[in-house]
Amino acid sequence: MFDSDVSRDEVSKRMTRRMFLGGGVAVVAAGGVFWLRRSPGVEASVAVHGTPGEVVVVNFSQAGEKLGAQRVAKVVKTDGEWMRQLGKNSFEIARQADTEMPFSGVSLNEHGKGIFRCVCCETALFSSQTKFESGTGWPSFWAPIAKENVVEVTDTTLGMERTEVRCVRCEGHLGHVFNDGPQPTGLRYCMNSASMQFVKI
Repeated sequence: MFDSDVSRDEVSKRMTRRMFLGGGVAVVAAGGVFWLRRSPGVEASVAVHGTPGEVVVVNFSQAGEKLGAQRVAKVVKTDGEWMRQLGKNSFEIARQADTEMPFSGVSLNEHGKGIFRCVCCETALFSSQTKFESGTGWPSFWAPIAKENVVEVTDTTLGMERTEVRCVRCEGHLGHVFNDGPQPTGLRYCMNSASMQFVKI
């Protein structure tokens, strides 16, 4: 009987230790989850994305009518503001220069008459009149709607030299341009659907 009481005491002590250790782990885990939830992510980021200043853009009406050149202020926002405006997919592509999967973009099979505008600032970028089927899996154009509305910069991120295309007003990443397009320019502006919004005329 005495041995039985000792066994019970040992079991009780072990159970108490386990409960203590288990409770401690649970508290640490709960604290970690609470910290992660409170830690600022992209949505709370105050890092500014864009360069302040002014640029000249060529404006187009919603009906596609060319309105002429105008000097405008560049669009500069924090990463948090861009994330809330664009959502995760467009933010990663337009603001972080990611690339959407081929054959996945909503603009790929868009054959209507209209203008492709920047998803970030609504600057007119491409006309449906210059869109063509490249077979690459991304919306392709042989020219921008106005050369002033885009800017081309050297991109060496993949260990090769490419020409990145950005919106001139907000510096949003659009895609890349290549020298294998159709005439009359011989260029292929290979764009991401997530960086643009199509406005029918």
